[in-house]
Amino acid sequence: MRVIAESLAAFRGERMIFRHVSFELAPGQALILHGPNGSGKTTLLRVIAGLLGFMGGRLRMLGANDQPLADEARDRAFHFVSHLGVVRAQMRVRETLEFHAALLGAPKTAVAQALDDWALRPLADHSGGMLSAGQRHRLALARLSLQKRELWLLDEPLVALDVASKNRLNAFAEKHLEEGGIIIAASHEPFLGDPRTIYLGPRA
Repeated sequence: MRVIAESLAAFRGERMIFRHVSFELAPGQALILHGPNGSGKTTLLRVIAGLLGFMGGRLRMLGANDQPLADEARDRAFHFVSHLGVVRAQMRVRETLEFHAALLGAPKTAVAQALDDWALRPLADHSGGMLSAGQRHRLALARLSLQKRELWLLDEPLVALDVASKNRLNAFAEKHLEEGGIIIAASHEPFLGDPRTIYLGPRA
């Protein structure tokens, strides 16, 4: 898989959020988006995910033999995980993962793996309303373990995480890259050593 952006531009209302954003990512590569609040980091992730349109430029996701991925194949190629992911207060942690596994078409056995991967097993029977911000974010990240997808789109992946959870995420992300995955992350903090970055918005 490859992800190629050429001079992307996006607007919110009549205000230009970003323009002239270009990059190309191949298997095993990561791109980290930095910039102040409102600079367009999340907007760019949502554009790549197909959740928002863009007003200029070109965006391509290429699969085998550099053929463009279309519609369902494109949607199955990525995970989009946001720190603002909704955790229903009345649903237990295990039920939440079972719900997402069903949406992704993942086997039920993946739920047990996700609980272990993200140290959520002690919280499996806790309702979402009982979780801290960091625990809720770990629950959102646990979707990455439910089904293997080539592209990870991560919005503020480190927010609210303690040191152990940050180390866990870094280890999983590095393994994903080693296995030929691609990561695009918007972060206020350095992530994965910032191997390649784009800064959005005005600099101080």
